[in-house]
Amino acid sequence: MSREPLSEEERRLLLQLARRSIEAAVNGKPLPEIRAEDYPARLFEPGVCFVTLTDARGELRGCVGALEAYQPLVEDVREHAVAAALEDYRFPPVRPHEVDHLKIEISRLTPPRPLPYENPEDLPRLLRPHVDGVILRDGIRRATFLPQVWEKIPNPEEFLSHLCQKMGAPASLWRKKKLDVYTYEVEEFHE
Repeated sequence: MSREPLSEEERRLLLQLARRSIEAAVNGKPLPEIRAEDYPARLFEPGVCFVTLTDARGELRGCVGALEAYQPLVEDVREHAVAAALEDYRFPPVRPHEVDHLKIEISRLTPPRPLPYENPEDLPRLLRPHVDGVILRDGIRRATFLPQVWEKIPNPEEFLSHLCQKMGAPASLWRKKKLDVYTYEVEEFHE
């Protein structure tokens, strides 16, 4: 990644904010206030992340984020932590008794870059497994997998097929049609 990684202290503060935000939201309380004196200035720079929640068994419990920065990183973490807990359409909202058992992971994204390619058969070998997050776009449809998904789907062809399905398209779409493809990297950290 081209930009400087977050310090251990910055990571710790963001993870604490995510947990406090989830606890407040799940219990119907006001979200924690974000005050300039409580966080390093760098966390107020534009940034974008995904917040991933897993349960005590290590199963996915929620994952929400954005692909392009539109607010300070500290606010992005708070917003996506709450959304991962309450608004991931794949899961019921997190209930208060679950919060203590959740593991929080934050993935800070680099800006997406277009991945130029000529033929669909070239695409799998242009991807960097375990490094690239991938965005597929076909008209108004789009989907992404964070680089961590390579752990579950290490084969580039399968990775692309699953990503097409996530986008709501046939698994083979990437083989039949040239799609808009973007890649990004993440700085991932967790509790």
